Amino acid sequence: MEEEHQLLCPNETVPCLNVVYGCPLTMLRHRLAKHLEVCPASVVCCSQEWNRWPVSETDLTFYKNVSANTQTEVNLDVAMALRDQELLFQSIKMKSIFPELMVQEPAIQDISAGVNSPAEETTSSLVCGEFTENGCTKMEEKEPSQEERDALGKSRNVDGIQKYSSWEKIFRKEMDGCKQTVKNLNEKEVKGKERGDQQSSNCQGDTRDSHLSQDNAVAAAAAAAAPGMEGPTGLAPWQDGVLERLGKEVNIAEYNMYLVHNGAMLINFGQLAACTPREKDFVYGNLEPIEVKTVRTFNVPTSYRAKRHHLKDPAQAAKKTHQSVDTADLGVSVEDLPKCDEISATLLCSLEKELRGHLISESVAIDGLYVDIGTQTYNFASAPFETDASLADVIADKPRGLYVHIEAESVTRRHNKTSSAFSYMCGHFFRRDEYCSHFRNVHSDIQASLSGWFEQRCPLAYLGCTFTQTRFQPAGHQATIKFCQDVSSFVLQPEVPSSLPEGGKTFYPQRDGAHNLDPLSRLPLEILQHVAGYLDSFTLSQMSQVSHLMREVCATLVQERGMVSFKWEKKTYSHGGSSWKCRKKVWEYSSLFSSVDRWSFSNTPPMSDHLKTCSFYQREERTEPVALACLEEVRERYAEAKR
Repeated sequence: MEEEHQLLCPNETVPCLNVVYGCPLTMLRHRLAKHLEVCPASVVCCSQEWNRWPVSETDLTFYKNVSANTQTEVNLDVAMALRDQELLFQSIKMKSIFPELMVQEPAIQDISAGVNSPAEETTSSLVCGEFTENGCTKMEEKEPSQEERDALGKSRNVDGIQKYSSWEKIFRKEMDGCKQTVKNLNEKEVKGKERGDQQSSNCQGDTRDSHLSQDNAVAAAAAAAAPGMEGPTGLAPWQDGVLERLGKEVNIAEYNMYLVHNGAMLINFGQLAACTPREKDFVYGNLEPIEVKTVRTFNVPTSYRAKRHHLKDPAQAAKKTHQSVDTADLGVSVEDLPKCDEISATLLCSLEKELRGHLISESVAIDGLYVDIGTQTYNFASAPFETDASLADVIADKPRGLYVHIEAESVTRRHNKTSSAFSYMCGHFFRRDEYCSHFRNVHSDIQASLSGWFEQRCPLAYLGCTFTQTRFQPAGHQATIKFCQDVSSFVLQPEVPSSLPEGGKTFYPQRDGAHNLDPLSRLPLEILQHVAGYLDSFTLSQMSQVSHLMREVCATLVQERGMVSFKWEKKTYSHGGSSWKCRKKVWEYSSLFSSVDRWSFSNTPPMSDHLKTCSFYQREERTEPVALACLEEVRERYAEAKR
């Protein structure tokens, strides 16, 4: 009864339900449900997704000017686009886009490659001389010896060995039968030797007993034979000529049934060959070339209607010449040809594959009779690429630029979103009680309103102007929204004085060895803990990286304000398999800033003030009179009415 009471009593002290996930707290059972809302082990991953597409060639002016601007933290849309672009470049593998431009792995060569083996000599002597339109002409070959044939069969370096793989499958059963025959012959030899030894030992015995045993053996063999199967006309498997007599006396069905039941005995007694004799062995040198005939069974259906340009009279069409056209016809050397840009070409090929489902140069069947064959070559300065190289690895030494749109799409119908390289996910982890504030402030308020509402750009941005201003700030607080590249998230930076007054240094006595500390670190530990309790999770995570003292202060709040998660590592075993193991539990703070319930307009000047001084705003003044539209018609009507 006591054990059952401990399992059901609401006042029993029990561990958290997430104890296996790292929560160390214990509490009364009736408080478990309320604790799960703030449990540090109850972690949620934000799965908000959006799409961002590469920049077209018509918008290069604006994006070149944006790339030259180094202040990307204030420009929220540009900072977000750079973060997505970095993820995109890391996800695009060059092998999937340009497999022909990868580094060729060196083939494994045999050490004795310079020595001509008998197999290689045999192969060189079996090469077909000349092919004609109807087939192969007579081969001039040298008959190989048995040693050369054996070497040819064992060699793995023969050119074109894949041509004989089908023959190997066909004659594999024959090889197994040969092995069985050799095994049976060896067993017969062993038994014959044993019988000879036994007979020599029994020769000194009683002759009468020997004759008696022989008579008993003959009688037993005669009794084993069925009636009608004795003498030269018997059908026993050990009798000579049994298969010839069966073929004459019984039908084919009974003959096959006899082979099925007595096949092993027929092989053992030598009545049936288990495999082809050695003099009839198959060798590749005796292969004769067979003429390959192409049979065209496709018939044009009666409902087929050719396209208009296919219905023209061929006699009246212009003469055409089939020839290969490449860059050599330009008369310019390959070294003087312009190099392709790795980023633009890779993004263009990836976009074509994403939206159209195929590469740019792909053969397309127009109809049942015509096929358009497309070819496309690329000349990159960094080619050939490594096998596992990504686009980020290729452009690591190049200056940073912006190649994706600053506008993001939350919903799209242009592609399959589940397997897209142009789809991005937030992917940040939060405590369950923090996720609601993160989604409302970051994704609903800021990210969804960047294009023209939360952040406003100059109307002449399409001409190249990069001016921008943030129109909103938290109500009642002087703070600025910025994008932190270190955590890849939006943060709230309050506007505070850059330093404390000079008199603040003498408020508290200095501790031993604390003469080089800043005024904040000189405060007592209790006051620091009290101040840290008012900070948000992002500020605590940044504060813990300032010094050892601040890390100890933040560690006192980690169970109350932080979250715990597993640190996984991949373990590879000796047999080649791998698995993921939990190495340790990590306590950390999320990237959540203080919750903003209401936003207000910031004290920014209107956009018209910027247009007065914008270098891209060029006025065009007209002083000459211009005739209005339809003015002549109005004059004619007025004159007619006056008459």
